[in-house]
Amino acid sequence: MDMITITGTVENIIFSNDDNGYVICEVDSAEEGQFYAVGYMPSVSEGENAELTGSWVTHPEYGEQFKVELYRTVMPSDEQSILKYLSSGVVKGVREATAKKLVEAFGTGVFDIIMKEPERLAEIKGISREKAGMISRSFCEQRVVQNIIMFLQQYSISPNIAVRIHKIFGDGAVEAIKQNPYALADSVEGITFRTSDMIAYNMGFPKNSPMRIRSGIIYFLKDAAYSNGNVYLPRQLLIEHTVYELKVRETEAENELTELIASRVLRLDKIDGLEACYLSNNYYDEQYIADRLTAMVRAEQRYNMSEDRAEAEIDEFEAEHGITLAAEQRSAVVTALAGGCMILTGGPGTGKTTTINTIIELLEKLKLNVALAAPTGRAAKRMSLISGKEAKTIHRLLCAQIVNGAHVFAYDEENPLKADVVILDEVSMVDTSLMASFLRAVKPGGKVIFSGDSDQLPSVGPGNVLHDMIDSGRIPVIKLTRIFRQSEESLIIMNAHRINKGMPPELSDHTKDFFFMRRRDPDSAVRTVLELYKQRLPKTYGIDPVCDIQVLTPMKKGPSGTAELNRLLQQHINPPGGEKKEYRYGKSIFRERDKVMQMRNNYDMPYTTEDGGDGTGIYNGDMGTIDSIHTEDKYMVITFDDEKIVEYPFNDLDELALAYAITVHKSQGSEFPFVIMPVCAYLPMLMSRNLFYTAITRAKNMVILVGSEKTIMNMTANNSYTKRFTGLSERINRAARAAERSLAQSDERTDEE
Repeated sequence: MDMITITGTVENIIFSNDDNGYVICEVDSAEEGQFYAVGYMPSVSEGENAELTGSWVTHPEYGEQFKVELYRTVMPSDEQSILKYLSSGVVKGVREATAKKLVEAFGTGVFDIIMKEPERLAEIKGISREKAGMISRSFCEQRVVQNIIMFLQQYSISPNIAVRIHKIFGDGAVEAIKQNPYALADSVEGITFRTSDMIAYNMGFPKNSPMRIRSGIIYFLKDAAYSNGNVYLPRQLLIEHTVYELKVRETEAENELTELIASRVLRLDKIDGLEACYLSNNYYDEQYIADRLTAMVRAEQRYNMSEDRAEAEIDEFEAEHGITLAAEQRSAVVTALAGGCMILTGGPGTGKTTTINTIIELLEKLKLNVALAAPTGRAAKRMSLISGKEAKTIHRLLCAQIVNGAHVFAYDEENPLKADVVILDEVSMVDTSLMASFLRAVKPGGKVIFSGDSDQLPSVGPGNVLHDMIDSGRIPVIKLTRIFRQSEESLIIMNAHRINKGMPPELSDHTKDFFFMRRRDPDSAVRTVLELYKQRLPKTYGIDPVCDIQVLTPMKKGPSGTAELNRLLQQHINPPGGEKKEYRYGKSIFRERDKVMQMRNNYDMPYTTEDGGDGTGIYNGDMGTIDSIHTEDKYMVITFDDEKIVEYPFNDLDELALAYAITVHKSQGSEFPFVIMPVCAYLPMLMSRNLFYTAITRAKNMVILVGSEKTIMNMTANNSYTKRFTGLSERINRAARAAERSLAQSDERTDEE
């Protein structure tokens, strides 16, 4: 089909999708008269002159339309078109009344005045010098951003991402991309190496371009970190992967890898007998964790006490409260009071809460400043409830913020936390980067008590920090194993421990808190999940399904994956109708009263609280409810579980998802009154014991499994997991051996003296 180009004025925008830039508009052209244009025309505005390239098509219902393949804007040149353009609101601070004044004062030269002599705008009544500057800045930025959007539209990059690109590369973004399209993948979240590679290919870059190979290597390491949790990749594996994926020669891959190592973009080390290639930040983070933990274990901490005194403090505590700690609990308390850092681990029902609360009370009795923290808002909230003390997320504790476009923490080595002791819960969720940032903020001489269940899933991000800390054998570990009498009555707890030992769970029908409902296939299992969620559980227990029930599943795709379950649950629990507003974003529909989850860290998202407080930061895993949707102003109000109230812009909706059903990975650190889990045939990598164990232990009052008994048995039996490439355990041992050698040499010098 032949492509033609038509120039015309956009008279009326009939439909516009802010998510992908798809527009239906009415165009007036001297060549073709009035017609409808359809296609991807991001940021097009009424009154603009547009140069449209495409072809005529016939819609079965709406008739002849011009299907736009490419477009570019041409600034309007006559006064009537300029007035319509400025009245559209595309320029901040200018509406119809102001637009009339500007056109009356400056005529067709108004755009030159706005760009080159903005101070003259203040000649108009009602426009201050400050407002004149704002109008000029908005106009110039809008033109620059629009040029970037138009340049990138040919590569199917959305307007939202184009705006991010402008923030990173500034006004010279187009030239920077033309010189090195791979800089997009290296610098912009949401753009993959594949997208950069496609742009480079269309620009004529050869497949063995050095910048392509270097960018590919960096991408493969990042993907290994954030898709599979690997802190490094063995050098030979990285070379082989680069050769296979990029279709280049081994010598070419070797040369560029050597260049990246020489320039210290990557670091090379020896781990487990392998040459290990690290992204520099992962290398330094892992090394810092090892060095700091070793120093904390070995140093005579300011707040430590002798074991005899710790025992005496416990005796006094037991007498005062009329309780007797189990031997394991007592050992944990002594270790916490006497050492610089320790790890407390154990499954449900083993007295971890009592142990931590005892430690907190004894530390506070010594007049120490104790801070409590956890990786997620829900985990911090649960920690607060069980301890009666304020607990914060790690990000909030460290005061995460954006400085010059970069995410930083206010508390670090130069500005450490004031807390004498920090108790960090749910450590299995903490990845390498976050652990390094946390330890940098602990003041010299400070004490840290790590708490977590080492049998749960590892962190979503790179590393297996808790496992490696325990595996090193260099950090004091107390594992609670005794199940207390009151917990023995809970089949959730008993089955969690059975599963953890590889024993099949008891699937009795005569229980108060653990049920199994056999279903032959995924479709019937899903129907039962919907029935339980909407009718049976709320009717039987008088609960609010949205607040009290959480559906967990290992998968995102498939009939029992989160995408399909959320669609069906939303349809059943929160259907359209009445005065409820909704907004479609891509394939998702967000509706007032929907349950939602934040899917990425957004450090600069502002929020308020009911008590009048404010701050910034919504984090991966935060859950909430949509209170209201404001389509004209393009935002929705969401109240998150940690009582943050956010005016959530539509532009950021790619970071939000429905949360009636969530993956087991996303549930880590949370506790829900009722958990429903479809147990159908899953991918082999998801049929694991630790995933099943993690899901079961998220429930406080009841677990209901729906599906196949065979799946339950297979998941319980499968104790294999994909080993992550991490070096923390070995680094801790190296650091400990180096400290021992240094001490021995110091002792030798002392003897000689």
